[in-house]
Amino acid sequence: MASKDLRGDYFKVKLEEFDFNLPEELIAQFPSEKRDESRLLVVIRETGEIIDSKFKHLPEFLNSNDFLVLNNTKVKPLRLLGKRENGKRVNILLVKEIEEDRWSFLVKKPKSFKISEKIDFGDNYYGTIEGWADREHRIIRFEKGELNKILEKRGLPPLPPYIKRENPFVHREEDLKRYQTIYAKKGISIAAPTAGLHFTDELFKKLEEKGVGKAEITLNVGEATFQPVRVDTIEDHKMKYEEYEIDEENARKISSALEKGKRIVAVGTTSVRTLESVYNGSNIPSGKGKTNLFIYPGYKFKIVGAILTNFHLPKSTLFMLVSAFGTLELMKKSYKYAINKGYRFFSYGDAMLIL
Repeated sequence: MASKDLRGDYFKVKLEEFDFNLPEELIAQFPSEKRDESRLLVVIRETGEIIDSKFKHLPEFLNSNDFLVLNNTKVKPLRLLGKRENGKRVNILLVKEIEEDRWSFLVKKPKSFKISEKIDFGDNYYGTIEGWADREHRIIRFEKGELNKILEKRGLPPLPPYIKRENPFVHREEDLKRYQTIYAKKGISIAAPTAGLHFTDELFKKLEEKGVGKAEITLNVGEATFQPVRVDTIEDHKMKYEEYEIDEENARKISSALEKGKRIVAVGTTSVRTLESVYNGSNIPSGKGKTNLFIYPGYKFKIVGAILTNFHLPKSTLFMLVSAFGTLELMKKSYKYAINKGYRFFSYGDAMLIL
């Protein structure tokens, strides 16, 4: 386990402490038939109790003193399959719009691409390789106004690599629908805030009837959320920045909930990081900004009182975040329990409520 110095702060937390064995068959390849039919593991921090449930029973564990904060970012179909001039197939993920019609992108073996090389995306649509956006990302340029047409016809949801699709176009429509929350409204994300995938309109209605309030923030999920940790001591890991926005109405709702002493239930790690980044000691201000907040054991939470989340990858910053909230010992115990009970893991998997 991590050690503490004289102030009680954690230091030199080793990456290997966040490892665990996960059977490959528990990695969900498809979502549950109905969103709220996924399983829900409820973990009580104070007692260490673990409860098996279903997501549709979430209202049973919350009350009028609880206030949900959801990330309403929208996932764009930014993964494109194409053919290079040498005839080889290529799988690229558009990451960020540099300027109109020019995007940075991630791809395997980026050094192999030559400037001015054209990528054929089918239906007579092409992109042209330009230079480097930085050491990890190349730049691709599209003909004026064509990218939206390409995404509409050929764009694939940016499913993580552990979700396998022999032919992704076979399941394209299903994935476009299910790899998106029902309350997605704005922004551009390259991954879904997956804790929110389980919600339905009916479930929101039941929560409202119980007096559970809610508000929405926007954090555009970028590489920081799934960026692997490549250092032995996790304090040495540097999170990338992600952009957030909180409008005046929702900032006022969250601030009012805080004033009334309500428990803030963050839906997803992206909501946690946004709230913990913007809280100024008394309320939640509106506005836009960027955060690279890295939460790991030793972090003192400011306002988040409960977390609704999915199950995360070993050695990931997301598992570190929930371990900071629920303690590493309790999270390892809970994950071991979930594995033994056959819970489904990761983006399309089941959920966990940490109270």
